Amino acid sequence: MQAEEYNRRGKQMVDYITDYLVSIRERRVIPDVKPGYLTDLIPDSAPAEPEDWDNIFSDIEKVVMPGVVHWQSPHMHAYYPSLTSWPSMLGDMLADAINCVGFTWASSPACTELEMTVMDWLCKALGLPSFFLHHHPSSRGGGILQGTVSESTLVALLAARKDKILQLRPEIDQDIDDSVLNSKLVAYASDQAHSSVEKAGLISLVKIRFLPTDEKLSLRGDALKQAIHEDRMNGLVPFLLCATLGTTGVCAFDKLSELGPVCAEEGLWLHVDAAYAGSAYFCPELRWSLDGIEFANSFVFNPSKWMMVHFDCTAFWVRDKYKLQQTFSVDPVYLRHENSQAATDFMHWQIPLSRRFRSLKLWFVLRSFGLKKLQAHIRHGVSMAKLLESQIKKETHFEVPAERHLGLVVFSLTGGNALTQELLRRLTRSGAMYLIPADIYTKRIIRFTVTSQHTTADDILRDWKIISNTAAALLAEKKSLDRVYQPTLAQDHAIEEENNQHAKSEETEDSASTMDKVQVELWIDKAWNRPRRPMRSLSCSSEPLSYSYFGPLSSQSKMAALGTGGAAQKTETQANLAGKDVLKKLTKFNSVPSFCNPWVQCGRHQLCCPRKASPAAPKHCRRANCMSPSNIINTTPSATSLETTSVPELL
Repeated sequence: MQAEEYNRRGKQMVDYITDYLVSIRERRVIPDVKPGYLTDLIPDSAPAEPEDWDNIFSDIEKVVMPGVVHWQSPHMHAYYPSLTSWPSMLGDMLADAINCVGFTWASSPACTELEMTVMDWLCKALGLPSFFLHHHPSSRGGGILQGTVSESTLVALLAARKDKILQLRPEIDQDIDDSVLNSKLVAYASDQAHSSVEKAGLISLVKIRFLPTDEKLSLRGDALKQAIHEDRMNGLVPFLLCATLGTTGVCAFDKLSELGPVCAEEGLWLHVDAAYAGSAYFCPELRWSLDGIEFANSFVFNPSKWMMVHFDCTAFWVRDKYKLQQTFSVDPVYLRHENSQAATDFMHWQIPLSRRFRSLKLWFVLRSFGLKKLQAHIRHGVSMAKLLESQIKKETHFEVPAERHLGLVVFSLTGGNALTQELLRRLTRSGAMYLIPADIYTKRIIRFTVTSQHTTADDILRDWKIISNTAAALLAEKKSLDRVYQPTLAQDHAIEEENNQHAKSEETEDSASTMDKVQVELWIDKAWNRPRRPMRSLSCSSEPLSYSYFGPLSSQSKMAALGTGGAAQKTETQANLAGKDVLKKLTKFNSVPSFCNPWVQCGRHQLCCPRKASPAAPKHCRRANCMSPSNIINTTPSATSLETTSVPELL
């Protein structure tokens, strides 16, 4: 392709993008495809000869679009927003043409200096402290555009870790490797924190302790202070807190005004994750959750979520840039330049060396919209969420289990988790909108986020009508089924009572058969989406597991798995031992990522229900966190089996 053709094809692509975004309401939000759908649509190897552009262009609709989730749709309500805009796309068009690799100031001065300027603009627009500014006489800090919040959280953790290790060294007489000191460190976050905090702990081999929240799912100062005291008593060194402003589940806010003073008093690095909520701080009336931000050492939010600057673009500020530089600085001769001492080289602020010209699209958006229109955009999203909330509260069979914040509303059916999950399944299969679940402790909820800047009141009312009608049909089916199956249930109860009387006459009763009487809910509640452990990722205080044997099953262990013999008792005894050796083993085990059925994914056999039971009549285990050996082979139901499951089975 030459310049003339590029000019013509570029205009064609701009027209296609414009038509796509203008008419996006007409598209099904979720693609109706199965894994591997692309295999039959494209060859299994690249073409040896060049193809005609018309053929390539035609494959956009044939190959790509059938498998796209349309994140810009007004009916996209899953996760959090991931918005784009015309100025943002123009900015990346130019950045892609320049294609600089701005690791140092010398490699592209405009890339570095424009980024410093727009980060200062953003800092002031959000009402953040002046110590985050590049250009301020009393500031040692500044901002940088990273790829993701996950990356920024890891960067903050690594910088805080390095800083704490350097503080510890003068207190130690002998030469100790950093890895030994690292093993003593512990960081904190709330039990509502994003999974990226856990991943940062896995990568850095740092203990992460996830602390309980209050009734509003907010982390409070007393909980942090107690955890710090406990860990110091156990010989650990607290060094970081990751506070969340706008959690993923329900958009809850940790109490910075309480957490900040505790961090300052105890010498902890305070990292603030406001990935979604950060954009709301354009509006002064929405800055109530920033009370205490003056204690922060770092702050991060995603313009790529709600600010209409498309992915990737994450704004990350630090109070002291030199603590970043001492963590990530490398100085090979080929990266030095004559202005190294006077200029900012962002390669020393991040994990990768190379970096894109992200500031162009942010600069274009800030100038094209201005602060007033960005504020209006945020307020519109909040008002649309309030509209939905008002509709939900009008219907008695719905509830709003958590307070609405910003553009996120959560709701559930009053009939329980199984009904709520079935409602979500039907809405998802319809393709009319995209919603996802979350849990508030043991309660299943549905998240509804106002995402698109083009969402109107009619869009909200249309989506709510679909939700309401689907729920009404579901509840009518359940009511009808309850009437049909009531006599059968009564007969079953009578038979069960007769069996119980017969069992009492025997010397022992098989405990597994008692578990069989427990009603089984949806597979998705029991097996696949088990509640997250409050202590994860090299946690220093996880609860002992009911089993601790991880090797191949010996003949004795196989008997123990069936509940007969001393191996099971030995396992329970080992799991309940106290002491440093057991704590080390427990910590090591919890450094493995949590899967729904870890003994299956890791090839490890679980000791199922290590209790006394009759080997002659083994029963299927009904414990929520345990599966019988016969079920280990295939624990995940196929999509086909779920779709064809009848309503009585689901309810």
